[in-house]
Amino acid sequence: MTDARDSLVASGRSIFERRLTFGSSGNISVKTDDGWLMTPTNVSLGALDPARLSKLNGSGKHISGDAPTKESFLHLAMYRERAGAGAVVHLHSTHSVAVSCLDGIDPDDVLPPITAYYVMRVGKLPLIPYYAPGDPTLGEAVGQLAAKHSAVLLANHGPVVAGSSLSAAVNAIEELEETARLYLLLHGRPTRYLTPEQVADLRQRFPNS
Repeated sequence: MTDARDSLVASGRSIFERRLTFGSSGNISVKTDDGWLMTPTNVSLGALDPARLSKLNGSGKHISGDAPTKESFLHLAMYRERAGAGAVVHLHSTHSVAVSCLDGIDPDDVLPPITAYYVMRVGKLPLIPYYAPGDPTLGEAVGQLAAKHSAVLLANHGPVVAGSSLSAAVNAIEELEETARLYLLLHGRPTRYLTPEQVADLRQRFPNS
C-alpha cells in the first residue's frame, strides 16, 4: 500500500510540475486489493500527502484519509465497466480541453489518428456532452462508453483515461494531450493522417498497448 501511495503522489507531482493540470484541478485513483486510493478534493496534484490520500472500500465508500475528489464518480464509473483497469486519471489539460470546446468535432472519435502511439495508447476518443461539474448523471454517461473505450473526453471539461496500471494511465493521458496539441497546431493545414489500413495494422500488432 505504501508503494501505491508513493507512486500516486509522485505521478501527481510530475503531472502538476509539467503543467498538465492547474490549481486543484485533476484527480487520480489507483485500484487496490480492497478498494481504491484517490486524490482528495481541493488539493493540488503537486502537493499531495501520501498519508492523507482518500481510501475507498470495494463498495466505493470513503473509509479513511481526507474526503475524496468530488469527481470520484467518474473514476468508479470507469472501474465498473473496465475490469482490467488499475488506475484512472482525469485532467483539465489545456490542449485537450481546447479541443473539447471546438464546434464541429466528431463526437464518436474526437481526434484523428495523427501518430502511431496515439492509436496504440488511446484509440478512439468519444466526446461526452457537457454536464455541470459534480452532476452524477455525468458518471452514468461515462459508464455507458467506458466498456468500449479506455478514454473519453468531457465537453468543455477534459479527458478521463483508464489504464491497466498507473503508469499506463498517465502515459495514455499524456499521449492524448500531446495529440490534442498537434491537432491544434495542424488545424487548417493539409495534413497526412494515418490511413485506415495503417490504423488496423497497429491494432493488430499492439492489441494490448
